[in-house]
Amino acid sequence: MSVEHVDVVIVGAGLSGVGAACHLQKHCPAMTFTVLEGRDAIGGTWDLFRYPGIRSDSDMSTLGYSFRPWDRSKSIAGGSEIRSYVADTASEHGVDRHIRFGHRVIEADWSSDDARWTVRARRVTDGEEVEVSCSFLFTCSGYYDYEQGYTPDFRGIDRFSGQVVHPQLWPEDLDYVGNRVVVIGSGATAVTLVPAMAETASHVTMLQRSPTYLVTRPETDPFAARVRRTAPASLADPIVRWKSIATNSYNYQKARRAPERMKALLRKGVEMQLPGGYDIDTHFTPRYDPWDQRLCLVPDGDFFAAVREERASVVTDHIHAFAEAGIELRSGEFLEADVIVTATGLNMLAVGGMHLTVDGVEVNIPEAVAYKGMMLSGVPNFAFTIGYINSSWTLRAELVARYVCHLLNHMRRRGLRTCIPLRPKASGRSPLFDLTSGYARRGTAVMPKQGSAAPWRMHHNFLREWLFTLRRTGSRKTGMRFS
Repeated sequence: MSVEHVDVVIVGAGLSGVGAACHLQKHCPAMTFTVLEGRDAIGGTWDLFRYPGIRSDSDMSTLGYSFRPWDRSKSIAGGSEIRSYVADTASEHGVDRHIRFGHRVIEADWSSDDARWTVRARRVTDGEEVEVSCSFLFTCSGYYDYEQGYTPDFRGIDRFSGQVVHPQLWPEDLDYVGNRVVVIGSGATAVTLVPAMAETASHVTMLQRSPTYLVTRPETDPFAARVRRTAPASLADPIVRWKSIATNSYNYQKARRAPERMKALLRKGVEMQLPGGYDIDTHFTPRYDPWDQRLCLVPDGDFFAAVREERASVVTDHIHAFAEAGIELRSGEFLEADVIVTATGLNMLAVGGMHLTVDGVEVNIPEAVAYKGMMLSGVPNFAFTIGYINSSWTLRAELVARYVCHLLNHMRRRGLRTCIPLRPKASGRSPLFDLTSGYARRGTAVMPKQGSAAPWRMHHNFLREWLFTLRRTGSRKTGMRFS
């Protein structure tokens, strides 16, 4: 039986996959492609997560596509708005016609003799396996497991008589109106859930082991609104986008170079949002430097408003055990609860969990080294997308998509069939994500590593990568072998 062949298979129809398809269609118009999506809808993360209050943790001028600027009033948008934006982009550019929904990729095998991948996907509707071959495989499936979030092994969790929910698998019928809710965690998800649930719950308690840095920003950017009132869209959109890029880059560099100064600024921002005498040292002063973990965005200070109005509270302690009516803390305090939300993080998963082989030899992804943070050493004609830890995911996703397009055109012009990143000679290895967050530390066991110098070092710096690292491919391909 013949296997259908396309030039490029894109895995995933979320923010990255739709963007990659649009760039491929524009910059490589002669190439055929298909998008394999395991779920039954466009949107990826923004279709999967449905917990109350879900929103972007980056401003939409950079989380949105450069080729289809975000033109709505809110610079911090809700999940449903982002989902519809991605779906509308796919429809407007016609790439939705190339998406095969309900096709979960399980493995891909490379044949050097044929210079092609054979991609196997399981059809969700009937469990049948489908094969598609391609000359280049481009995974845009993010870096976490869609099937299951991370929940620690809490002692006595089965004793709790109420409902325990992880935000990644939020039940549509969960009714918490008038209930006592405990949200375990202090990251972006918890900071989002608390004010949203506090609108109708009797009380919401955020239980954290240690604090996270919080920064308040307006939900609607006054600068963007002013520029769009006074300038045409063709001028206003790039101004707003580049202002956001420059501001984020400046603040990140300032935080890394002068962490004590940034700590003082962040603390001042928290003090302005809370009543006098509030115990900021205990509940809002992290033990690490800013950007050792991601900062949590608080649009219009909604989290602090819930705390001020006593609809929500913060408890900093360790869990001793779950009980029938709530949670026993190590300090001896007891938190009564009807609903407990474990906003305790993600399970990281490389390349969507697919099994890769090259000429019959399994690819050990955790042992591979990432070339420019987007290809794997020793793996031909393959790229993956991951975003920045300190800025918008889409900024880097678009750089990677453009680089792949330039790489494919370079190979086509020169009659080349294969490109293979070579394993670096230097021995230094480190995680791709320079974060102390729990999910990042757990992810080192499954994610590829980075080297000590270019092109094996992933710099979480958009301007540097835009100017140098992920520019058009030139005649010299350091670290890459073509044939």
